[in-house]
Amino acid sequence: MTGPDYDHFCRLARERSGLVLTPAKSYLVSGRLEPVARAEKLAGVPELLARLRAGAPEALVQRCIDAMATHESYFFRDGAPFEQLATEVLPSLIAARQATRSLRIWCAACSSGQEPYSIAMILQEMGARLAGWRIEIIATDMSEPVLQKARAGVYNDFEVRRGLSPERLARWFKPHGDAWQVSPVLQQMVRFRPHNLLKGTAGMGVLDVIFCRNVLIYFDVDHKRQILEQLSQAMALDGSLFLGSAETVMGLSQTIEPAVGMRGLYRRSAPPLARSA
Repeated sequence: MTGPDYDHFCRLARERSGLVLTPAKSYLVSGRLEPVARAEKLAGVPELLARLRAGAPEALVQRCIDAMATHESYFFRDGAPFEQLATEVLPSLIAARQATRSLRIWCAACSSGQEPYSIAMILQEMGARLAGWRIEIIATDMSEPVLQKARAGVYNDFEVRRGLSPERLARWFKPHGDAWQVSPVLQQMVRFRPHNLLKGTAGMGVLDVIFCRNVLIYFDVDHKRQILEQLSQAMALDGSLFLGSAETVMGLSQTIEPAVGMRGLYRRSAPPLARSA
């Protein structure tokens, strides 16, 4: 699938979401947009692309952009980042934040909510160490449909068995028909809201921990540099950034550097003067 209509959609996807589409990915576009074309009672994806180029309603444009996003997520995905959070990052922050007794955590591109709820479980399981603390978990995604699922906190049997231990399933979920409902305690800890990473971090405030995992792989180099720079500005001086296992800051950022001995964990770089000292 090529031509002016396809090229227009590729430009649209890049401008709206940072997603880089090439002619080689036409199969992906076709597969993701076919359900949208059927819902619109169109003959197929080519007709849908033609309508987008001709000036479709904003709601349809956004549905097509949302359809192209990858919303793969599961509880405690990859394991190591959550282990590092529990054993290294949080203990250090607890010691450093005794005066304010406050923590702010951001899950960017949170998809259907498994990541922020996993973080909420870890925080709850720390028990008395965080008693009386003000904890804020902000979870964002550019897709409103997946945010609606995340807010509902209802997951099918496959979703809860993927990453959750039987103990955590029993403790933090209750049966909900043929599915499972997240505990109200966890739901109250997470604030879901729409946000596009390409729009920057204005309004996010200062974050102690940022999860932005398996997101940068979909952006081109310029957008990766832009996002990393904005994330570094939003991080506390002693804050932590978690990226996906296939992602790196090498050659992309001078303000963020890997944490020694912890793959996927990054810190703000020390200023040149501090490094020389």
